[in-house]
Amino acid sequence: MQVQSETKPYDSINVTPMLDLAYVLLVVFILMTTASVQGLHVSMPKPSNKPSTEKHPLKIVQVMPDGALMLNGVSVSMGELESRLQQAKAEDAKMSVAIKGDGRTQYAKVVSVIDLCNKLEVSMGLVTARIGT
Repeated sequence: MQVQSETKPYDSINVTPMLDLAYVLLVVFILMTTASVQGLHVSMPKPSNKPSTEKHPLKIVQVMPDGALMLNGVSVSMGELESRLQQAKAEDAKMSVAIKGDGRTQYAKVVSVIDLCNKLEVSMGLVTARIGT
């Protein structure tokens, strides 16, 4: 009895086992990288326990939707704002400015007020509101 063995060359390579291995390695890599990055450790400065007893004036500058400026509720121009802030700084060098920009105003107008405060070397802060309030 003669056994006929026909050996056919392979036309294609079965890549399914190789893809299975690649997917397993990918899953292991993803799990290991997400497990090692739980969060960032940030060293925050600790506040002093002494409350500040110093009182310094606070000027509130509002930028209205049409670009108009208001200083503590009084309408002013950019030149008037500069002179009033210079006068307030002359009275108390540690005075500060809170800038309230309306959400509908052009951002350039708020930036011009920030630039003015930087020019006068006045400490300032931007007033923000929570969304939905």
